[in-house]
Order: sequence, then structure tokens, then C-alpha cells
Amino acid sequence: MVHLQDNGFAVKEVNVSQAKLAAVRARNGVSNRLAACHTALVEGYVVEGHVPAEDILRLLEERPAVAGLAVRGMPAGSPGMEQLGAAKESYVVISFDESGTTRIYARH
Repeated sequence: MVHLQDNGFAVKEVNVSQAKLAAVRARNGVSNRLAACHTALVEGYVVEGHVPAEDILRLLEERPAVAGLAVRGMPAGSPGMEQLGAAKESYVVISFDESGTTRIYARH
């Protein structure tokens, strides 16, 4: 959340049960294989996991016909997973649509 706030996003944290979170994901096209630790709704898109703000800003600028973006797992060095002196993992940001089609949106 701090990463998004630092990049100009107004963030409202809502703690919900796992069942409610699963329902939010299902309503917004997030498959179980894309589900991560955080889910955000941003201007009509869903953002799942540790997606960098730069990719969310690009999404909002380009407005592609996708349901949202996702980062699977918690890659070291991704937003919120930084550790001083620790090596960063390479990871991909995946776009997905309502039909379940996925594509690589960005590489980090």
C-alpha cells in the first residue's frame, strides 16, 4: 500500500474474510491461478498481488480491454517485498480478461 501511496494513489484498506475476498476475486475475473495476497479495484480494473505502480499507471493510460493485472506469489524485490541487501527476483505482470486469457504485460 505504501508503494501505491508513494506513487499518487489514494488507497483505502479494507480487511475482509477469505470467503469475501474469494467472492471479490470471482466477480472480477481473478482465477485461482492468478490469486495472490492483495486485491485492489482501480478505476474499473482489478489489480492482484504486488503489481508495480508504473504498470498500473500504464494500464490506466492505455485502457486495454482486460479485466486487470496480476503478479503471482510474492517475488523478492516487487513492491512491498523489498529487503535491503537482498537479491531481486525477476517476475512478470500478467494481464487477464474475463474469458481467462492471459498475456505478459510487463517484465521486471
